[in-house]
Amino acid sequence: MVLAIVLVLIAVGSVIFHFWSPWWFTPIASNWGSMDDAINITFAITGVAYVAIILFMAYCIYKYRYREDRRADYEPENSKLEWWLTWVTAAGVVGLLTPGLIAWNEFVTVPEDATEFEVVGSQWEWKYRLPGKDGKLGTSSIKLISDDNPFGLNPKDPNSKDDILIEGEDLHLPLNKPIKMLLRSVDVLHDFYVPQFRAKMDLVPGMVTFFWLTTTRTGTFDILCAELCGVGHHAMRGQVVVDDTAAFQKWLGGQKSFATLYPKGAAGTQQAAESDAEIKTVLTANNQNNEEGK
Repeated sequence: MVLAIVLVLIAVGSVIFHFWSPWWFTPIASNWGSMDDAINITFAITGVAYVAIILFMAYCIYKYRYREDRRADYEPENSKLEWWLTWVTAAGVVGLLTPGLIAWNEFVTVPEDATEFEVVGSQWEWKYRLPGKDGKLGTSSIKLISDDNPFGLNPKDPNSKDDILIEGEDLHLPLNKPIKMLLRSVDVLHDFYVPQFRAKMDLVPGMVTFFWLTTTRTGTFDILCAELCGVGHHAMRGQVVVDDTAAFQKWLGGQKSFATLYPKGAAGTQQAAESDAEIKTVLTANNQNNEEGK
């Protein structure tokens, strides 16, 4: 009897804690409300199943508690109950999978008018690259990284010259504009995560991964690394600022391009140590990764 009461209290307490918990979603700042919907539906389905099982256990403990005047009855099969449980379970699985599949389909379908921004992760800092006046990001490769070219941009690609490079500062994003975030790592696995955006993705060495989003409100939000990447993982943080169009253009106008910040790198002087054939091979492989990411 005591155990049955304890189980009921656990079920009721779990539901109360769920709705009044201090740990809940941060206010969303992107178009990914479908992520929240999928999680809430998961909570609802699993929550109902959890409460039902706990209460059923409490009922059985109370109903079939030991009494001297009763004997146990063994019933090995119950076809009606088995079919009922099969269909309920199938409906629950469909309910769990469908919202996530819908959200994932949207997540990997990048709008054609999305502007490409790049995030470069390294132990333990974030760097960012934005397209210049031509609206295109130049090609890049980790093998081209040097003191005069920390982003590894291809100096022979004319689209690289005016790319805007952001180091050690906040990343600014325009409001209500679709953005495709290209993600590169120069060393180990990292993960670019802004809780208010809901979207996140691993940065995998040797690959260009991506996700996309449309910001929906202005503000300043924390950037976290959600992948354990070494002893300085906890300090790998930054900030992203969502601006309205006028404020974003003003901020963008004050940033410097690859050619301005690193004239030697943009001129290609660091290539003396590598053959043109090797660089061409590296850039070809990198471009293929970019195309697959699109």
